[in-house]
Amino acid sequence: MGKLLRINTKTNEFKFEDLNEEMSLLGGRALTSKIIQKEVPATCHPLGPSNKLVIAPGILSGTPLANSGRISVGGKSPLTGGIKEANSGGTFSQKMAKLGIRGIVLEDRPEQKDSPKVIYLNKNGVQIENMPELANLGTYETCKRLFAKYGNKVGILVIGPAGENLRLAASIQFTDPKGRPARAAGRGGLGAVMGSKGIKAIVVDDTDAPGIKLKDPEAFKEAAKRWTEILRGHAVTGQGLPSFGTAILINIINEAGALPTKNFRSGRFEKAAEVSGEKMAELIQKRGGVVKEGCHPGCIIQCSQAYVDENGEYITSGFEYETIWAMGPNTLIDNLDDLAQLDRLCDDLGLDTIETGNTIAVAMEGGVIPWGDGKAAQELLKRVYDPKDYLGKIIANGAAFTGEALGVDRVPVVKRQALPAYDPRSVKGVGVTYATTPMGADHTAGYAVCQNILKVGGNIDPLKKEGNIEVSKNLQIATAAIDSTGFCLFVAFAVLDTDDALETMAKLLSAKTGKNISVDDIVNLGISVLKDEYAFNKEAGFTKSKDQLPEFFSKESLPPHNTIWDFTIDELQAAKVE
Repeated sequence: MGKLLRINTKTNEFKFEDLNEEMSLLGGRALTSKIIQKEVPATCHPLGPSNKLVIAPGILSGTPLANSGRISVGGKSPLTGGIKEANSGGTFSQKMAKLGIRGIVLEDRPEQKDSPKVIYLNKNGVQIENMPELANLGTYETCKRLFAKYGNKVGILVIGPAGENLRLAASIQFTDPKGRPARAAGRGGLGAVMGSKGIKAIVVDDTDAPGIKLKDPEAFKEAAKRWTEILRGHAVTGQGLPSFGTAILINIINEAGALPTKNFRSGRFEKAAEVSGEKMAELIQKRGGVVKEGCHPGCIIQCSQAYVDENGEYITSGFEYETIWAMGPNTLIDNLDDLAQLDRLCDDLGLDTIETGNTIAVAMEGGVIPWGDGKAAQELLKRVYDPKDYLGKIIANGAAFTGEALGVDRVPVVKRQALPAYDPRSVKGVGVTYATTPMGADHTAGYAVCQNILKVGGNIDPLKKEGNIEVSKNLQIATAAIDSTGFCLFVAFAVLDTDDALETMAKLLSAKTGKNISVDDIVNLGISVLKDEYAFNKEAGFTKSKDQLPEFFSKESLPPHNTIWDFTIDELQAAKVE
């Protein structure tokens, strides 16, 4: 069944406990949100002792199943003030699951800032060690030292200087199969929550671990074979993403007139081809990098890559559409090498790339650096390394904070979290998701780009209101369930277009747990997760007035379609589960 590991970060005491009946079948986001909703006072300070950081592999993580190695991190967000789940790849999830640990809960906090601590987990138990030599180091150097100490087969969860110094845009980074801390649980500032607990890193070693026991191995094997066929047989998961990564969307969304440009002033970027997935793949091949690789073992979609410079030296991996857009078209920076360096800086500092790209755009609005200046943007981010640098402090606290500090009123946030890479005036389904998800602006919470633009799982006009509330609501439910399984969210492309995909998921869950899980059970799981999250936010003081986009989206029409955001707050309430 697995255990829950609770660690008191004030006293260094820890204990393993059995999951109760209510939580015994929960994993990933379902488990993080349930614990936060039940145990964290909704009105507490996110960086105070009452908040908790919960780390949970999906229910299928650790099994030999394609694309099931994702992990959820949850807590009260210091960025939004509401509940938060951030999702990541990397090797940590599967290794943690193989040790029989279903969740880690970091509780309380040290009375004063002390030297950073490292938690080491293996088959023999838990070690907590002070490691002052890691203070304020970037994630790359930190991981280099931890691999030297614990061996190169461990998985690492780590924060950078942004998290240590409690910055609101701080991410939590995870090492990938090649040991690079390039996979991020990025959104919501959960790296700052981890920093408040005084924890620099968690290292997991699954050597000789007991592994995952399947209740029905033969049924699981049969369903897993069909699952692989589903993923490999779909055009997006079997061809598009492996060839060009998620950055394949740059040209697609630009052509659709929905690529936010110069801080959401236009839906098209005239130099989109220069920062596209096709251009990235061309440069990688020419320079001897790696065009496709997985972010975790068992990934068969392989939409990640290793981007290298002109000399063939590694710069970054996981160089994704959202990052390229946020740092690129959104700021008018049009050089992929500059964007790769910005991505590398964010991973090393432990900063969310979506939040940080929007923040750079807000800084450009405020005249701090010129529009389109990639080198100036890099120098701006480097200031975050210095915990005393005033501008570094501002930038690392995200777009809303930076807008307030600079007197900028054009700040694209919902619940103080910056918008992702689809303009809601021309992709209205995902705009509904931005407005209504309990997570703050988050495209992954209900990716209606599928039906609006890609025509996967349906065909709903992205420029009109009709059908977009309904599709967002249904996708938010489905996503909450997927985030609980350990599956990569990109499996949704194939699931939406394959008749027996949900049934196959139900068979996999049944064979793993020994329970008779139906498709309806999967749907109800997603609904229950959202109910937990809305309940927390309501207790935290969120009202329906928070479920709306910034005013300029309804005042300014977006070229080239000249559409505006035209949903009322009351209309949007229909997208939320009751």
